[in-house]
Amino acid sequence: MRITARVDSLCLEDPASGSRRVVQCLARDSILISRDCARNLMRRMGLRAIYQKPRTTVLGEPSERFPCLVDLQLVPSPDQVWATDINYITHGVLPGGTGEWPLASGRKPQIFHFDQGCQFNSTAFVGRLKAEEIEISLSRPRRCYDVILVERL
Repeated sequence: MRITARVDSLCLEDPASGSRRVVQCLARDSILISRDCARNLMRRMGLRAIYQKPRTTVLGEPSERFPCLVDLQLVPSPDQVWATDINYITHGVLPGGTGEWPLASGRKPQIFHFDQGCQFNSTAFVGRLKAEEIEISLSRPRRCYDVILVERL
């Protein structure tokens, strides 16, 4: 009970404390427990560290608005629609945001579909697609199913 009360007070003092920090603070109070024990105790008490979660998609202010042109039922052939999501792009592959990397294979889609992320709404990326005469389709906000073709990879 003493350990439970101390863990509770530590998490109230610093809500960002996880099991590692709780173990360190308890050790300073001469209470020696393992990290697994602290993690299990915190889980049973309903406590978890509160911290800023990473955001992979930051909504951008596009220079233009584009409609959603993708209907999943009407994609009969390969390369008719390409879709992408930032989760599938390795770091450093969008240099300058010009959209060179998807078109490097020599193939090109009729429609390029992407989400609301600022990396795809950049003037350089949109300009590159327009130069290739590729129609641009933009997911609607909070519509995760619009890029389901990519998410199913």
